[in-house]
Amino acid sequence: MRKWLLGGLGLLLLLCGGGVAAITWSFTRAGIDTTGKVEFERALRIPPLAQSTVDKDGRRVFELRAQAGESDLGHGATRTWGYNGSYLGPTLRAERGEQVVVNIRNGLGESTTVHWHGMHLPAQADGGPHRPIVAGGSFQAAWKLDQPAATLWYHPHPDQRTEAQVYRGLAGMFITDDPATDSAALPHEYGVDDVPVIVQDKDFDGSQLSMSGRFGSDIGVLGDEILVNGTPGPYLDVPTELVRLRLLNGSTARIYNFTFSDGRPFALVGTDGGLLEEPYPMRQLRLSVGERAEIVVAMQPGERVTLRSVKPLPEFDFGNRKFNGGDDSFDVLQLRAAPALRKSTALPKTLVATPRLDPKQAAKTRDFTFSDREINDDRMDMERVDAVVVKNTIEVWNVRNGHDTPHSFHIHDVQFQVLTVDGAAPPPQLGGWKDTIFLEPRKRYSVIARFSDYADPTTAYMFHCHVLKHEDEGMMGQFVIVEKAGDKPRLAHG
Repeated sequence: MRKWLLGGLGLLLLLCGGGVAAITWSFTRAGIDTTGKVEFERALRIPPLAQSTVDKDGRRVFELRAQAGESDLGHGATRTWGYNGSYLGPTLRAERGEQVVVNIRNGLGESTTVHWHGMHLPAQADGGPHRPIVAGGSFQAAWKLDQPAATLWYHPHPDQRTEAQVYRGLAGMFITDDPATDSAALPHEYGVDDVPVIVQDKDFDGSQLSMSGRFGSDIGVLGDEILVNGTPGPYLDVPTELVRLRLLNGSTARIYNFTFSDGRPFALVGTDGGLLEEPYPMRQLRLSVGERAEIVVAMQPGERVTLRSVKPLPEFDFGNRKFNGGDDSFDVLQLRAAPALRKSTALPKTLVATPRLDPKQAAKTRDFTFSDREINDDRMDMERVDAVVVKNTIEVWNVRNGHDTPHSFHIHDVQFQVLTVDGAAPPPQLGGWKDTIFLEPRKRYSVIARFSDYADPTTAYMFHCHVLKHEDEGMMGQFVIVEKAGDKPRLAHG
């Protein structure tokens, strides 16, 4: 109700100020549609694998520096931010069982953090807003990598500044390797037949990035151009019969509905936290902000086909279709097959077993309703602990979108399994490990997770909407993991 009242007030003010033409244009204009209109003139940039060293204690050590720079994003010299470069960051890669150390330096003019999205790690290394890295400062994140092979990512998570910092370019992938939960039959040569695809939308004012947003949008910036790995109008030369695309919705607000220009099927083989039990054939795949998916697509010699995003919210109400990007379609990436292709191993019929968590073993069931910019009628408070979880217990969280704005639900530290969607069994694409889900208006998801290994009464993990404008404006809560029932949190900052 408040949203519509504010919208009505804004409409009245515009009308009183002579904004009839602007209002008419906003309500009658068609959605953005770049399909068939993009000239794919630039080779897709492949983020380099981050260099690392092994220290005297056998730990794999990475160095990351957040810094400002200039990038060519298709509009000349654009001021951007990146890690170890001017835009985005290198792909970090490590193997299960390794001790990982990341030395982070902040070369920006404001505080930041680095959050390891999807990673199971101690709260003090998680990179949430409680532990800012001040301008000119540094921080060392260290943990033992102990989770399945998966496509994760990293990005800033400072208090109330996440949207702006991610939008300027601070993000990168983190690939975890584990032979026991991977499949050697899948394409796996990085940058050749196993390719990171970080999809982001941007809005430009001349040569510079703009965050002015779209009139009427309730979810933040919705750009009219697409970058992939920071490349405008990208193409990928494909030398093999099968190519594996590691898709990341790295936008701050936009939802994508990925498909191919000729409608060909592809195989979904992995989601946020790892591979599925078996390849799942699809023709369209919707990803909300922060979600990842690994897909495998077959190519024929010499052909070209375009990965695109078509209207992601066709079944939603007028406001979401018109103002929140629901009617927008984009050409994203052109795949160009070589005249002769190297033979690929056929996709296996089975991939990785996913042991199911049993809700009967849950120590606690919690209910969370997302509405306005609040969770359970509360906005984020750095001093308030919203849930105290006992280490090595299983919990069921019922997460509901209580209004008509779309959200994206993310929880730190754990991978969860979806039990039900509005009381029904989840679709196959939600059958694996997840850390982020699209929270559609008025829908209710029941998820289950095990909170293992790490207890720290002084440092909280976050759960929140991953639409970054919503997160910054307070749609976030925090939980603390304690050793045993009855232990009390003692939050510390800095």
